[in-house]
Amino acid sequence: MTSSDKKAVGIIGASGYGGVQLVRLLLEHPEVEIAYLAGDSSAGKKFATLYPHLAHQVDLEIEKIDVDAIAKRCDLVFLGLPNGLACNIAPELIAKGCKVFDLSADYRFRDLETYTTWYQTERKDHSTAAEAVYGLPEIYRKQIEEASLVGCPGCYPTATMLALSPLLKQGLILPETIIIDAKSGTSGGGRQAKVNMLLAEADNSLGAYGVANHRHTPEIEQTCSDLARQEVTVQFTPHLIPMVRGILSTVYANLRDPGLVREDLLTIYSAFYRSSPFVKILPKGIYPQTKWAYGTNLCYIGIQVDARTGRVIVMSAIDNLMKGQASQAVQCMNLTMGWEETCGLPKLSFYP
Repeated sequence: MTSSDKKAVGIIGASGYGGVQLVRLLLEHPEVEIAYLAGDSSAGKKFATLYPHLAHQVDLEIEKIDVDAIAKRCDLVFLGLPNGLACNIAPELIAKGCKVFDLSADYRFRDLETYTTWYQTERKDHSTAAEAVYGLPEIYRKQIEEASLVGCPGCYPTATMLALSPLLKQGLILPETIIIDAKSGTSGGGRQAKVNMLLAEADNSLGAYGVANHRHTPEIEQTCSDLARQEVTVQFTPHLIPMVRGILSTVYANLRDPGLVREDLLTIYSAFYRSSPFVKILPKGIYPQTKWAYGTNLCYIGIQVDARTGRVIVMSAIDNLMKGQASQAVQCMNLTMGWEETCGLPKLSFYP
C-alpha cells in the first residue's frame, strides 16, 4: 500500500493502449498512486522502454503477474488483459480485498452462457461473475457505487447505448427496428501488429468488419433488453475508419409516436442525462464529430427526426480509448470510492 493517504493502484496488462491511457490518467489523479504495473509478455522491462515519451514521469518496471504481490501492494486493480484471462485472476483479488475494474469482456455479461457462445471460453467463476456490475455509469451509477467488481463496457456498446438509452427507457421506439452503424479508429484493434491496421492497408479506405457477428452485439443487446424490459435483438455493423482514435455511432429506429419532433427528444435527452456530467446533448442542427471528444471522457450526442420515414436518428461520438475504455474505468473507480465522479478526468479535447 502507499505510504500517503492515496490509494494504491495496480494496472495489469499495462503495455497496451488501454494501459498507457490508464497510466496517464492515474498519474494525474489526486486520490491514487500507481504501485504496480504488470504484464507477462513485457515483464522485466521498464515501462519507459515501451513508451519513451513517459520516461520523465514513470520510473516503474513492468512485473510478472503475481496475484499475492498485487493484493498486498494495491487497493484498486485495473485488468487490461485479453478476453478470457481476467476471470482467472479477479476472484482471488476480490477475495483478498481489492476492488477490481476489468476492461476485457469477462465480466460484462449476466449470463455466462452468452459469454461462452460469443467468446468460446468456458467459465468456472460463476459466483464471482454474479457479483459483477456493468460499468456504464450513466445507466448503472447506483450499482457501481456499491460494487467490488466492475465489468467495464466495450467501446462500441458505450457509444451506442448512450445514444439509445433514453429512447428505450422511455419506450419511445420499436426495439425490433434498431439499426446501428458505427465507425472506429484503428487504435480499437490494439497495439499488436496486424496487417489490416498497417498504414498502407487502412489509409484512404473504409470498410465494414464483423458483419452480423461482432462480439459487442450481445453486450449491446443485453443493455437494450434491460432498459426495454423485453428481449431485444439489434442489427449492428462496425466499420474501420482511417483515423487513430474515436467512434461515431449512428443509430436508427422507428418511433412509436410519429408525431414526436426533434425538440421533444432534445428535451427528453437533456432531462435523462441531467446528472451525467460527461454526456453533452447538442442543440438543434448540430451533430457530433469524433475530434470533439478526442482525449476526453465526454460523449457528444446529436439528434434528428425524419418525419418522412417516422424514424429517429441519434449520433454519438466518443474517444474509444477513453470513454470507450480507460477513462470510463476511472469514472467507475471514482464512483466505487465515493469520490467526485469527474475527479482526474479530462473534459477538454485536444483540438484541432
